[in-house]
Amino acid sequence: MGQALTEPSSKTKPVYGRVLLKLSGEALMGDLEYGTDPGRVHEIAAEVTAVHRTGVQVAVVVGGGNIYRGLAAAAKGMDRATGDYMGMLATVLNALALQDALEKLDVATRVQSAITISEVAEPYIRRRAIRHLEKGRIVIFAGGTGNPFFTTDTAAALRAAELHAEVVLMAKNGVEGVYSADPAREQGAEFIPEITHREALTRGLEVMDATAFALCMDNDLPIIVFNMTGGRNIGKIVSGERVGTLVRT
Repeated sequence: MGQALTEPSSKTKPVYGRVLLKLSGEALMGDLEYGTDPGRVHEIAAEVTAVHRTGVQVAVVVGGGNIYRGLAAAAKGMDRATGDYMGMLATVLNALALQDALEKLDVATRVQSAITISEVAEPYIRRRAIRHLEKGRIVIFAGGTGNPFFTTDTAAALRAAELHAEVVLMAKNGVEGVYSADPAREQGAEFIPEITHREALTRGLEVMDATAFALCMDNDLPIIVFNMTGGRNIGKIVSGERVGTLVRT
């Protein structure tokens, strides 16, 4: 397991009061082909905990790609809505794993699901989620938006707007931010430190899916796309350091 991260210096006042962190399912996968790596989950929980203890209110939206990837063959040819509901269930598994890791670090955590699974998660209720944040609890949102045909990116943008989050933190695996092209395919792809929503949309840059991106643009929600690998970047961001790519209106 990774070492628990030290908290950012108390002398550094956070520049954000409430953030929404979008974690892809792949972020929980580590070096596995699919599934959840307990060590990686612990590392992420430790980093989120360190930020939370500076006084920042943290909400998290988790994806399900790490689990759904293992089901891809079974889902092939399946009705799109059915496949999407399977993906929503995968996000619940990830949310519970992250909640367990956070609570082992003595952080009060609540899971709220957009699909009803009352035995393991609260239903998503906006005012209750805000109250949890105000009481110093981390809230993890599972189940996407609760509707097929919408991604967890859209869920992240929607929850951020509903909760009046100040920024959406888009965690990526091994990618430092937004590039002019896919850096894995084009060697000369240029890193973009800052860009507007509209320019990113016009240039077709893959920051998040189009629906989610439009939601952020319409609600003047800044997005910071950063590399989750290596740790500490969330702490740097909330302390005001420039990390990754800033997308704003």
